[in-house]
Parts: sequence; structure tokens; C-alpha cells
Amino acid sequence: MGERVEPSALVGGDGHAVQHRLERCVAALRRMVDDGWFDDHDDTVGMEVELDLVDPLGRPRLINDAVLARLGRADMQRELGQFNVELNLAPRRLRGGVLRECESDLDGVFDRCRAAIEVLGVRLVAVGMLPTLSAEQLTAEHISHSPRYELLARRVRAARHRPFSVRILDGCEPVEFSTDSVAPDAATTSLQLHLRVPPDRFAAYYNAAQTIAGAQLAVAANAPYLVGSQVWQETRIPLLEQLLDTRRPKDIRRGAPARVSLGDRWIDDPVELFDETVRDFPPLFPTLEAEDPDVAVDAGRVPGLRELRLHNGTVWRWNRPVYDVQAGRPQLRIENRVLPSGPTAVDMIANAAYYYGLVRAVADTDPAPWEQMPFAVAERDLHRGARDGLAAQLHWRGADHPADRLTREVLLPAAAAGLDAWGVDPDDRDRYLGVIEARVRSGRTGAAWQVETVRRLQDRGLDRIAALHEMTRRYVEHAHTGAPVHEWPVS
Repeated sequence: MGERVEPSALVGGDGHAVQHRLERCVAALRRMVDDGWFDDHDDTVGMEVELDLVDPLGRPRLINDAVLARLGRADMQRELGQFNVELNLAPRRLRGGVLRECESDLDGVFDRCRAAIEVLGVRLVAVGMLPTLSAEQLTAEHISHSPRYELLARRVRAARHRPFSVRILDGCEPVEFSTDSVAPDAATTSLQLHLRVPPDRFAAYYNAAQTIAGAQLAVAANAPYLVGSQVWQETRIPLLEQLLDTRRPKDIRRGAPARVSLGDRWIDDPVELFDETVRDFPPLFPTLEAEDPDVAVDAGRVPGLRELRLHNGTVWRWNRPVYDVQAGRPQLRIENRVLPSGPTAVDMIANAAYYYGLVRAVADTDPAPWEQMPFAVAERDLHRGARDGLAAQLHWRGADHPADRLTREVLLPAAAAGLDAWGVDPDDRDRYLGVIEARVRSGRTGAAWQVETVRRLQDRGLDRIAALHEMTRRYVEHAHTGAPVHEWPVS
């Protein structure tokens, strides 16, 4: 969830000064874009993979501090729940064997971690929502021991002035509950894909990513269960949109934007997104750094813009704009956040290949698809894909189509052309998009496998909770084979 922040660094009682500094950060970013600070550019990708910790029976193990201490990896860190960790893959140029390299890295990390943490009775599992979590494990006392997460929980709670509520009534089974904490957010784990793009192409890639969000979810859904109930195919989406909604009732009535959303319009340039974030959302982490952004830019020095980066990290757009500084060089990238974690390394890299190829193809299309459809259609498709998976009806070129047929006949060929345009190795293109095609033809996403397995176990006499535990145990075992989910048996 972003950079470390200590409670002592927060500024109290001077909201005008904080707001003014954030506005100056946006103005400095605008100057940098206009003056060509980002022109020295490489197309690069990066990935964040959120993971759960379970015991051999698939039950959550709330010991991420002990696991991280044992692993000693700089590329792994805590996530929100004590049963969560996050892995960060180093950025790579988007060309050649990049996809194969990412899969090799993921497999290598999983193998090394598995061997190292067996003594703790823990396994790593990549799944959009851990099916064995109970309401008792999604409480404030089970948030990770991290100043940032503890502070985030307090600040979001204070902003709401009321308990957190989740109400999802249009799934297979309705779910409705209230809680005093953002802790249920820890139930969700994601695969976050980064794409570094030049400013003059940022809007095209960003709008393309918004356009295809529903299509991504339809083929990758992996989160059908929440506290024992079967809800959406990708329940992460409505859970996070409701749980992290800091608006008060009066804000909702006047149409104020939510902190978790796809957005409300197509964009023309990257800076407008940062400007909107500053204008529309009160900062949860108000800070004032010693660095003056104007002085830094005037001196030709790359500014950190840390106030803006912290603030931007508390607005959870499904496609988030990111400003960063790496090796002293500024960069702009798009953080695609719609995908769930898992089930396996090859599944996740296949999902990444589909995204990177399709976003390139859509961004290069003339006329642009987003110019021919209202933004509300993209938002609707996001929720259709999350709710219905491959059974969703998705919009394309003026009409709605079944997601499975649209994927096979239109979107997979487009993704292949997009990967060719990036210069990705053709054998890798065929391998990973072939995984998506086989998944779609079989109808077996991670969510579909979970639901079918639980149904069969219940048909044999297990109650729901026992079936979820047995399904999760099998999920972990199958995932450790490395086989893509469409090849997993259902028995």
C-alpha cells in the first residue's frame, strides 16, 4: 500500500498549508511534463504480487513478521493483514523474453520460500480472496504491525464517522455485515501490473486500460467466496469499493467521488488525474516535507513530491497513475490494480501478457474505442466482469457480446498483435495467450474451479465451511505443481 509513514510525520491543524503544498506538487509535475523531463524513456513493466500465508490445511496463519524475518528478502514486505505478504518483481524492459523471465522469477521465489518456511508450518498461496477466512480473523487486532497500516485504519475510520459496512446483494448468495475496521480489506490479494509510459501516450494507454478492465476480470476471476458465502466471481471489487469508501452520507448525496473506483470520465493527460486527486480527496496522511517542489524544479533537480505520492497512494483507482523517482530519474506509470492474485505463476503471467498486449492494441486503435462509448459503459463492464466472469456480457464496438466469445474471437487476436508491437518473443506470446485461450474454452477460471470443487464436496455431504477448507487445501496442492488452473482436476 505504498511508502512508510510514521504518525509523528503528520501535520495537524494546518489543512490549508497541506492543501497548498499538494497543489504546488501538481503544478511542479505539470512543469516537468511540459518541459520534457520524462522524454528520456524506456517502456518497462513491473509487478506486485500479494500472497496469503496458510497452514497445511489451508487455514490462515497470522505470522507474517516471523515469515518475513525467516525469508530476509528485500523484495517482500508486509501487507495489511498478519496473514498477508507482498512480493515485488524488479522492473524490466517490455520486449523479448520479459514474460518468460517474470514467470521464472516468480517460480523461483515460490520454490525458495516454500523450502525456507516449511519449518514454520506455513505455505504461500496466491488467491484473490482466501476462502477459509472467518469474520473473527478480519478484525483490527489482526492488522499487520506496521505504522502505516495502523495509521491508515485509524484515519479511514475517522474520515467515515460511522462503522464500515459491506452489502452485496446481487451475487449468488447475499452478504451483508458491519465492522469497526478496514481489516476485511486484508481478505483481498491482487496482482498489480505496472506499465511505464511517456506523457504524450499516457492518456491513450490509461483510457485503454479503463476500457478493458471488465475483459480482464472476466478471464481472471479468482475470488468467489467471502466469509463463507459465494458472492461474485471476483468479490474483491465490490468489497473494496464499499469498505474503503470514506464518504459521509452527505458526500454521497452530492455525488462526491469514491476513493475506490474506475473513475468517471476519459482523460486527456496524466497530470489531470493527480490534480483531481488533490482537488477531490482530503488527505489521509497530511504531511509537509522539507523539500520545496518549486525550488527543486527551478534548480533542475528531480523533486520527490512525497506529499503527492503519499496522498495518491490513498486513492485506490482500479487504474492508478503513479509518479516515481528511480535511480534519480522521474517516471510516470500506470498501475493496473483490477486483477486478483493467483492461481499460479503461469496463470499470473498469462494475465499480464493479456493485459500488456491488449492495452497496447487498444491504445493504438484508430479511431480510439473510448471515443465511441460513454465512460459509464466501461464502469458497467468492470462490474459485469467481476460479478459474472466468463458469463458476462461485455461491450465492444457498439454492442454487447458474451465475454467468452468476445475474448476468443476479438480480444486474444488483438492482444497478440499488441505483444508483437512491444517486441515480445513470439513463442512467449503464443504460450501465455494460449493459457488464456484454454482457460476460456474450458470455462475454468480460478473462481470457476473453486465454485465447482466446493459444490462437489457439498454434494458428498460436507457442510460449506468444511468444503471451503478442503477446497483450499486442494487449491494449495494444485498451485504448488505449477500447472495452470484450467488443467486442475475437479473431483
